[in-house]
Parts: sequence; C-alpha cells; structure tokens
Amino acid sequence: SGALTCRVSLLATTIGSMSRIFLFLLAGIMAAPSYAGTILVLGDSLSAAFGMAPERGWVHLLRKQLNPTAGQHRVINASISGETTAGGAARLSRLLERHRPTVVIIELGGNDGLRGVALRDSRAQLEFMIDLALTQNADVLLLGMRLPPNYGPTYTSRFEAMYSSLAEEYAIRHIPFFLDGVAQTPSLMQIDRIHPTADAQPLLLNKVWPSINALLQEKTQ
Repeated sequence: SGALTCRVSLLATTIGSMSRIFLFLLAGIMAAPSYAGTILVLGDSLSAAFGMAPERGWVHLLRKQLNPTAGQHRVINASISGETTAGGAARLSRLLERHRPTVVIIELGGNDGLRGVALRDSRAQLEFMIDLALTQNADVLLLGMRLPPNYGPTYTSRFEAMYSSLAEEYAIRHIPFFLDGVAQTPSLMQIDRIHPTADAQPLLLNKVWPSINALLQEKTQ
C-alpha cells in the first residue's frame, strides 16, 4: 500500500511538472510577437542618431511611423557610428541569419569616401552586401551619399555615381543623395557640418519613406 501510494504521488508530481512546462511553453508562444515584416538598417552615424538621443533619430521615427498602435513591423537598427562598407559587409551575414529581414536598408560608404578608400574596394563591399541580402530574399534600399568638393572632382563624381550604378546593376531601389535638402541647409547640420541635427531627422525619414513603403507594399502583394 505504501509503495502504491508512493508511485501515485510520483505520478502526480510528474504530471504536475509536465503541465507547468506545457503552460510555460504555451505562454511563450502566445507572447511571441508576430510581425508583418522586419526592416534591417545597416548604416553609419547618419542612421545611428549621432549627437542626439536615439529616439530622435530617423530610424526610431520610422519605427514609430510603421507601428502607431502595435508592433506590425519590426525595425532593427544595426547602424554604428564610424562604420565603413568593410565593417558592414563583415557583420551582415550574422544579422541576416539572426533577424531574417524582409527589407535591408544600406546606408554606408560615406566614411569610406572621407577616408579616401579606393572606389573599387567600396564598390566591392557594397556589391557583396546587396548580393547577400538579395540571396536571402530581402529587398534592398540603397542610400547614396556625396562628398565635399575638396576631395576632387574625379573622385567625388565617381563616388556619387557608384550608388546609381549599383542600383541599376542589381535593379534595386535607391536614394541618390540621402542628405539632399539637409546638407545644403546650415541650420539643419550639426557644428561639424557632417551630421544632421535632430530637427533634420523627420526630413530624412520623409526622404526614404516612399521607397520603404513601396517595398513593404510589394511584399504584401
């Protein structure tokens, strides 16, 4: 009788433990958010909210615009101040594996240009990132940049043309000059004349929003 009681007690304990584990797993599944899509932003200081609170940056504003009431879209900001195309290329594979984005926004190359990196090297890194994202079934938005004229007309013109050339080659959406309308307005630039102010961030979002919205619409069709 004592042995039977012990077995019954052990069985009840086992069932109780299994029930708790089941409820725990069920709660985790129910709590896991379901997203319509994931946007990965791979950029430098222009997308990393340099010189301001992160919530004032254009990427955070994008997150708010996409999700006014609930988390329909996930926005991952993988931007790092000072990032180069080589750095972005080195990080992208792991980011794609971890987040599985539907859209990848590449905002890189400006620091390459400021450092005088050979254009063939910058282009090769951008090609690598675009190709890698496309092979993972993500759409790509490429944000182009321009350099100050003191870098010489040949280098600056070829640098700017690099983005449109890549966009045409890979048939992807791109913004010819991400800072257009901002860089030319001193009051919208920080004292270093390189980084936009917090007041400029909504303008940057407005610059990219039509392309982002179009890509998301295409994904739902």
